[in-house]
Amino acid sequence: MNNNKKVINFLPYILVISILLLLVTFGNGNATKVFNYNEFSASAEKMEFKDVRMSVGTTVVNIGGTYENNGKLENFTVSVPKTDENIQWLSDIFAKNKNTKVEVLDANRETFMEMFLKNFFPFLLLGGVAIFLFSKMNAGGSNKAFEFSKSRAKIEGNIKVRFKDVAGCDEEKEEVKEIIDYLKDPKRFTDMGARIPKGMLMVGPPGTGKTLLAKAVAGEADVPFFSISGSDFVEMFVGTGASRVRDMFKKAKQTAPCIVFIDEIDAVGRQRGAGMGGGNDEREQTLNQMLVEMDGMEENKGIVIIAATNRPDVLDPALLRSGRFDRQITVNLPDKKGRYEILKVHARNKKLSSEISLENLAKRTPGFSGADLENVLNEGAILAVRDKRKVITMADLDEAIDRVMMGPAKKSKKYTEQEKRLVAYHEAGHAVIGLKLKDADKVEKVTIIPRGQAGGYNLMTPQEEKMFPTKADFMAQITGLMGGRVAEDVMFNEISAGASNDIQKATKIAKAMVRSWGMSSLGPIQYDDGSGNVFLGRDYSSGSNYSGEIAYEIDKEIRKIINECYDKAKEIIEGNKDLLTLIAETLIEEETITSEQINNLVEYGSIHSPEEIKKQEEQNEDSNVENIQNAEEAKVAEEETVKETKEKAEVEKSFDDALKELTKHSEE
Repeated sequence: MNNNKKVINFLPYILVISILLLLVTFGNGNATKVFNYNEFSASAEKMEFKDVRMSVGTTVVNIGGTYENNGKLENFTVSVPKTDENIQWLSDIFAKNKNTKVEVLDANRETFMEMFLKNFFPFLLLGGVAIFLFSKMNAGGSNKAFEFSKSRAKIEGNIKVRFKDVAGCDEEKEEVKEIIDYLKDPKRFTDMGARIPKGMLMVGPPGTGKTLLAKAVAGEADVPFFSISGSDFVEMFVGTGASRVRDMFKKAKQTAPCIVFIDEIDAVGRQRGAGMGGGNDEREQTLNQMLVEMDGMEENKGIVIIAATNRPDVLDPALLRSGRFDRQITVNLPDKKGRYEILKVHARNKKLSSEISLENLAKRTPGFSGADLENVLNEGAILAVRDKRKVITMADLDEAIDRVMMGPAKKSKKYTEQEKRLVAYHEAGHAVIGLKLKDADKVEKVTIIPRGQAGGYNLMTPQEEKMFPTKADFMAQITGLMGGRVAEDVMFNEISAGASNDIQKATKIAKAMVRSWGMSSLGPIQYDDGSGNVFLGRDYSSGSNYSGEIAYEIDKEIRKIINECYDKAKEIIEGNKDLLTLIAETLIEEETITSEQINNLVEYGSIHSPEEIKKQEEQNEDSNVENIQNAEEAKVAEEETVKETKEKAEVEKSFDDALKELTKHSEE
C-alpha cells in the first residue's frame, strides 16, 4: 500500500519528464530543413533526392523527404503551388535520379482523430498534468483550499482511558460520574425532570490531569470524544472562528451522544472589550458564536461540553453563567494520598527495585502535579538505563526529583575552597532552622552540588500538609528561608548573593500575609485584588485600591515580619553553632547528606549510627577472618604443590637412572 502511494506521488513528475523528452526528441532529433518555394525552385535541379513523399492537396503540393548534402542525408519539407506545370516539373526532377524513391500520399487519408491527437492532445495532456499538480499542492488535512471555515476538532472513538488511569482526584471523579450515567442511560434523568449540565469547566494548575479526566469520562461512557484547542478557532480571516464553532456544534449534534472537549478555552473565551486598542474583533465574534450555540443546544440531547483552563479569572462572565457552563470543577494539586495513587498508576510498567517505597516517595514530593510525578518516574527509568541497571533504584528516583525541581547537576562546575565553605554553611543554616524550629519544614536532603541557578539547595517538606496554614506556619517558613543568609552573617561576618531566591520567596509570603490574608496589625482587610495573575486588558487602567498612607503602612508591616523572622533565625543559629559547623563540615566532605544522616549527626555526631558502625565492623571482621582463612588455605595449597613437585622430580630422576643403567647393560 505504501509503495503504491509513493508511485502515485511521483506520477506527475514522471509524466512531465516524459513529455519534455518527447518534445526534445521530435523537436531537435531530425533537424528538418524547411524550404520556401523560391529557394526550392532555385536549388532543386542540383539536389540529389533519396526519399520523397508527395501529398497533393487542392491548392498546394506538400513535399517532404531526404536529400544528400555533402555526403550527409538531411530532411526537408516544402510546399509548392498546385499547377500542372509544377507537377510536371517535380516529376521530371525526381525521375532524373533513378535512386530516388517517390511515394505519393493521399491528402485526405489523415482522419479527424489523428488530426486531433496530433494537434491538440499534447496541450490537453499538459493541462491535465498542471491541474493534477495544483490539486496535489492544495490537498491534505486542514490545508485544503476553501476549507478554512471547517472545524478542526479531532474525533476520537473507542477511548481507552478509564477512571483507573486517573488518580489523585477522587472528588472530581464523583462530580463527573453523573455525566457518565446520563450518557449511558438518559431516560432515568428525563423521567425525573432533571436537566443534565450542558457544560463543565475544569479549572486548575497545569499538569493536574484535566484533559486526562475529560478523556476518562468519554472512555467510561463509551461515546465519541471531540477535542479542540481554543486557539484553533481563531484565524487571520474574519469570520473563520465563528464558522468553525458552528461547524463543530453541527458535527456534535450529528454524532450525539458525545463529549466536546475545548482545551485552553481562555484563548477564545477572554472577557470582551478587554483588549488594548479596541480588542480583537475576530476573537470576540468567535466567543459570541459559542455563546449562541451553547444557548441553542436543546436540553438532554446527549452533547456535553467540557472545557479546561488555568486562568478562570480572565473568562467572560457570560460564558460562566448557568445554562452554559453549569458546573465548575477545580482540579487541584494532589495531596500525599493522591500522589501515592498517581505514582502507583505510572509505576505499572516500570521495573522498580524492591527497596523503593512509593509512599515515602509521595511524602518527599509535596507540590508536585501528576505530570511532575510521571516525569520523576520516567527520569528515574532513563537514569537506570543510562547506568545499565536492570531495575530502578531509590538513588535514581532521588536524582530524578532533583532534576525535576532544579535541573541536572553541574558536576563540571567547580567551587573555590572559600565558595564551597560559604555554600556549605549557607545550606547548613537552612537545615539547622528546620531541625530546631517547631513549625518549620522538615529537612529531607541537603546538597552543595550546583543545579540550575542554585549553588546548592535544601529539600524541605512540611511536617504535615495543611489546607489552611496558620500565621505561625508562614512565620516559620520565612525564618527557614532566612537561615542561609543568617549563617553567612554569623560565621563569616559577610553576606553573598546566594540568598537572592530565599529573599524573593520570603518577601512574597510576607506581602501575601499583609495584603491578602490579614495577618498583620493592619487588621483583617484585603489590600490586594486577589486575582493572582494580572490581565493586562482589564487591570491596566485600574488604580490602587488603597491610599498612599496605607501603602506606607503595608511596607512597614512587611519589613517588620521579615526583620522579626531574621532575628529569630539569628537567635537559633547563634545558639546552635556547633551543630551548624558539624553539618557544614560534613557537607564539605560528603557534598550530599540525607535526612537520616542529619538525624545521626544530631544524635551521635556522625552520619552513621552506632548500629551501622557496629554492623560495618562486624562485616570488616568477617572479611578479615575470611581473608585469613583464604591465606592459610593458599599456604597449604602452596606447600602441597611444592611437595608434589619434589616427588615428581624424584620419580623422574629415578626413571632416568634406571634408563641409564639399562642402556649401560645393553652396551655390555
